[in-house]
Amino acid sequence: MPADPDFGAILGVLIRHHVRFVVIGGLAAVVHGSPIATEDVDVTPDTSLDNLSRLSEALTELGAQVRFDDQALPFSHDAESLAAAGVWNLRTRFGDLDISMVPSGTTGYPDLVRDAGDVAVYDLVIPVASLADVIRSKQAANRPKDQRVLPVLREILASRFERD
Repeated sequence: MPADPDFGAILGVLIRHHVRFVVIGGLAAVVHGSPIATEDVDVTPDTSLDNLSRLSEALTELGAQVRFDDQALPFSHDAESLAAAGVWNLRTRFGDLDISMVPSGTTGYPDLVRDAGDVAVYDLVIPVASLADVIRSKQAANRPKDQRVLPVLREILASRFERD
């Protein structure tokens, strides 16, 4: 993985290939104001075969490999093989990319895109899951790293309601 991941480059390739996706996880939390840095890009794609075919083309351009422990293993992929797994943990030439077809606590892309917002970051406009959806997913995943960030995210959400 590069010393300094380039999340904008990863997202730019997805956008250039017209992949329909929503940014989730740590990067979505950062976009919503979390001060806790993330080490990868997490996305949930639309799982239609046309979209997964475009995702496969984007992954080829990114030089994506399966991330396993500290190794990056080559893999061949197409729409059907991408659809066959619930989660892909990948290493690209620009940094790590995690693809989750149905993140914890959600029913996938249709659920997340409903309340997602288009946000300008990295000189791009990207679809980002709502803060409430990020919280919902992190609560359901219940991993130690999620438990650490949840109080911060809840505070950010509460402060938004106080301002309204």
